[in-house]
Amino acid sequence: MLSKFISTVGFIGYMPFAPGTFGTLAGLVFMVVFKPSFPAHLALTVFFIIIGIIASWHFEKLSGEKDPKHIVIDEFAGYLVSLLYLPMNWKYMIAAFILFRVFDIIKPPPIKKMETMFKGGFGVMADDIGAAIYTNLLLQAWRFLSY
Repeated sequence: MLSKFISTVGFIGYMPFAPGTFGTLAGLVFMVVFKPSFPAHLALTVFFIIIGIIASWHFEKLSGEKDPKHIVIDEFAGYLVSLLYLPMNWKYMIAAFILFRVFDIIKPPPIKKMETMFKGGFGVMADDIGAAIYTNLLLQAWRFLSY
């Protein structure tokens, strides 16, 4: 079933511990291996968000669970969002990984509300996109203050 494969990022979501961290790590590895140009990064980010919404919605329906822990496409796509408009170097990639995981875990306001405000695949993706936006804004500020 394709929706299961996509929403679990090739079944990474079935890791016995910290599946969200492994989903985020898959995003980091993806960026390191493929090194997409900015237009490709933007297009891939939009693609993974859209496909993540669809696959997550379908996987939720099949499993009968709301936001099953095995779905990690939201962490994968969120990591890509966290790096938008930033230099692709190890400093930003590692900082984005750490900050994104922290924001995704603690879910500061209004991220926690986003998790429950939306239904289906959009709800699955929304809180992670929110965490990614917080991460990106913090890294943009760091970048601005570093110059």
